[in-house]
Amino acid sequence: MTETTVGIGGAAESTDMVLNIGPQHPSTHGVLRLRLVLDGERIVSAEPVVGYMHRGAEKLFEARDYRQIVMLANRHDWLSAFSNELGVVMAVERMLGMEVPERAVWMRTLLAELNRVLNHLMFLGSYPLELGGITPIFHAFREREELQAVMEEISGGRMHYMFNRVGGLKEDLPAGWLGRARAAIADVNTRMHVYDDLVRGNEIFRARTRGVGVLSAEAVHAYGVSGPIARASGVDFDLRRDEPYLAYGELQDVLKVVTRTEGDCLARFECLLEQTHNALDLAVACLDRMAELPPGPVNQRLPKVLKAPEGHTYSWTENPLGINGYYLVSKGEKTPYRLKLRSASYNNIQALAVLLPGQLVADMVAILGSLFFVVGDIDK
Repeated sequence: MTETTVGIGGAAESTDMVLNIGPQHPSTHGVLRLRLVLDGERIVSAEPVVGYMHRGAEKLFEARDYRQIVMLANRHDWLSAFSNELGVVMAVERMLGMEVPERAVWMRTLLAELNRVLNHLMFLGSYPLELGGITPIFHAFREREELQAVMEEISGGRMHYMFNRVGGLKEDLPAGWLGRARAAIADVNTRMHVYDDLVRGNEIFRARTRGVGVLSAEAVHAYGVSGPIARASGVDFDLRRDEPYLAYGELQDVLKVVTRTEGDCLARFECLLEQTHNALDLAVACLDRMAELPPGPVNQRLPKVLKAPEGHTYSWTENPLGINGYYLVSKGEKTPYRLKLRSASYNNIQALAVLLPGQLVADMVAILGSLFFVVGDIDK
C-alpha cells in the first residue's frame, strides 16, 4: 500500500527549512559549508559540503620528487605542519629501508610534541571564543608565542617549518637551544592552569557543552573518527602507545592516553586539554634524554637523485587531530607514482551527519567547534 500526503494551502508552518551555514563562518576554521534541514529550531539532517579549499595535493605529489613533496605535505593542516612532514618522510624512509640516527629520532619526537601543544593551544583558545568567551584566546596566543619562538629559531618558519628531511632533519639544533626550549616549556606549564580554572571551571562553558553533541563509540568506529575526539567517546586508541614509532616506545612511562566516556563537547575539550598537559611532559622527557645523548649526525647522506625502490608501503602517525595515513606507491622513479593521504579532519568531520540531527541550532556552533578540525586538512 502506498501512502500519499497532499498539502492544501497554508502549510508553510510545517515545511522544513533548508539553512546554509557558511561557506565562510567563524567557527569553521576555514571554508566549510553545512547544509542543514531544520524543523523549527531542531536540526533534522546535516550535510557537510567540503572542497572549497581543495588544491589537488595528492596529484601534485606525483609531479614532485621525494625532497619536494615535504613542502606540499606540511600545508594541509597548517596547525600541525611538523607532524605532517614527519608522516611523509617516514613513509619514504620505510620504502628505502633507511635507519634514522638516534639523535634525529629524539629531536623529531620532541618537535612533534611541541607542535602538538601549538595545535591544541589554538583550539583551547578559539573554542571558548566561539561560545562567547573572548579572554582564553589571548592566553592561548601568549603561550603559543613562547613556543613558536623556539620552533622558529631552529627552522626559520613560524607555521611551515620544513625541518624534516628524508633520512633525518635539516640540521642540528643551535647552541643553547635545549636550554631555551626547556625554559619556554616551563613558562607555559606554569600558566596552563588558566584553561582548567578559566574555561573548564566556568559554569557557563560547562552548561553550553555538557551533554551536548554526544558521539557514540559505535559512530566513532563507523566513520573512522580518531584522535582526542574518538578518545572522548571511550575509544582507547593512540598510535604512540599501541604501535609506537620514533622514540615513543621508550616514553611509555610518561605517555598518558586521556579518555572519557561521555562523548559530549565537554569531554572532547577535556581530552584536548589533558593531552596538552601530557605533550608538555613528553617534551620535557625528550629534553632530558637528549641532554644525555652524545653529539652525532642528525641525517643520512643521500644521493643527488633520490629514487624509492618499486613497491608500496603505508605509514601512519598520531597527529594532533587524529590519525594521518600515507599510502605510498613507487615505480622506482624519483617521484611517487601515487601518494594517498588519509587526513584526520576528513574522517572526523563526516561524523557531523550523525552528530547534528536532533540538536538545536543554538548548539550547532558548540558541536562544530568541538570537532577541532582544520578545513585544509579536510580538503587537501
